[in-house]
Amino acid sequence: MKKISLSVIVGIGMLLTACQDMLNEVPMDFVSRNNYYRNEIDAQGALNGAYSAVGKEFYGIDNFILSELHSDLVLGRGSQAPISNMDQLLDQQNIGRTANHWFRLYQSINRANAVLANVPSITDISETARTRILAEAHFLRALAYFELVRGWGAVPIKTSESTDLSGLESPRMPENEVYDLIIADAEAAEIGLLPTVGQETGQASQSAAKMLLAHVCLTIGDWEAAAVKAEDVITNGQYTLVSVQKPDDFYHIFAANTSSEDIMSVHHSDISQSEITNFLHMGNNLPYNYSSTGYFAWIPNMNSMIGEDWDDDDLRKPFNLYTEIQNTSGDWVPLPATTPVLFKKFITDNSGLRTYSVPIYRYAEALLFYAEASCRADGGPSTLALERLNMIKRRAYGYNPNVVSPVDYPSGMGEEAFIDAIMRERAYEFLIERRRWWDLKRTGEAKEAFAAIGKTLIDERMLYPIPENEINNNPAIGQENQNPGY
Repeated sequence: MKKISLSVIVGIGMLLTACQDMLNEVPMDFVSRNNYYRNEIDAQGALNGAYSAVGKEFYGIDNFILSELHSDLVLGRGSQAPISNMDQLLDQQNIGRTANHWFRLYQSINRANAVLANVPSITDISETARTRILAEAHFLRALAYFELVRGWGAVPIKTSESTDLSGLESPRMPENEVYDLIIADAEAAEIGLLPTVGQETGQASQSAAKMLLAHVCLTIGDWEAAAVKAEDVITNGQYTLVSVQKPDDFYHIFAANTSSEDIMSVHHSDISQSEITNFLHMGNNLPYNYSSTGYFAWIPNMNSMIGEDWDDDDLRKPFNLYTEIQNTSGDWVPLPATTPVLFKKFITDNSGLRTYSVPIYRYAEALLFYAEASCRADGGPSTLALERLNMIKRRAYGYNPNVVSPVDYPSGMGEEAFIDAIMRERAYEFLIERRRWWDLKRTGEAKEAFAAIGKTLIDERMLYPIPENEINNNPAIGQENQNPGY
């Protein structure tokens, strides 16, 4: 059966929501479990529902807001400014954003659990389709739990579909047990998802499962396993780095289903448009935003490495940052003095559509995953690890990634110097892609990074607060189980 891209799935979800009043007029058991899970079409429909919980901004715009504004490279404005004050607890509005994020993640998990519980008993379905659908559900559950454990630490583990209040009671489980489930689910996905040429990048794939495993293993310090999974992606022949000679060439990386390095992403279309541009740009900010709405709520911290250390010859800099806009006469003028630099990575075209893809995993990260993991495993960088790091830097300066260049990092670097170089390249390469805060956390460098920009990071900001609704409604969690400070 042909699979549906994530943007279409989200659109279907919107239509279903619009039809809710109509659905409420039919008997409540009309689409009961017994008469819904009958065939392959039903199984695919349930899986599409699990995908729709991922949302058009990868678990919603709150996920992007929280991830990006916890970074040392980004500052929030307006209601989001308190997130960037890392020496203070989150205020109530932003605590609400963490609660929304928690809800979306467990919604995704519950829908994946429904697929895993009901699809095995369907008789009118091919075994190939059943295996694939179950594998995708395992992947989606693993992905959601990875976001949860990184954000909140110990969290409830729910592996059964919740259909009534009896499923609410679930204690916080140790992080290692959450990671065990994530790895088991991702491995089940890896086995069940066979590589397919031309597969929709809005779908889970074997390569996406391997990338998730590499990411998880890096996070928990299983260096050898992380290197193996990243190497599998690199050597399978499906992906290459997008060629870059000028800054705008980087846009090809984010073209849904046409990018040679798109492993998995959330696609956008005219029926599923992104909100990200609203948070990056000013309203009617030509030529970078054709929407009438623009909050420019995320601004670059120019006191950080992206303002003070970023080489002007690195083509990623003018691709990611801009200082001028066009006025009504078409002349280029400086941005206002209050916000002299803004982010440029995700922009619209002159039709007003937001049709780029938001990356979940891309090939450039496989190269950096391997370089980091193998360096840690070996106690220093191998020739291959250095080459993979240099491929990213060469491309950034417009050179052929596969040919030695004047900007190459030198051989002979020690382990820590090499890891520092990787973190620098990751900061530049994945700016506004939800990576920096999690990189700082997993490497233990968060406090040092904030100190370098003159900020204090308090311990209480290392985890999000457990939502009040969870504490009130889950009998297994009380206020004594809340994360520190809240």
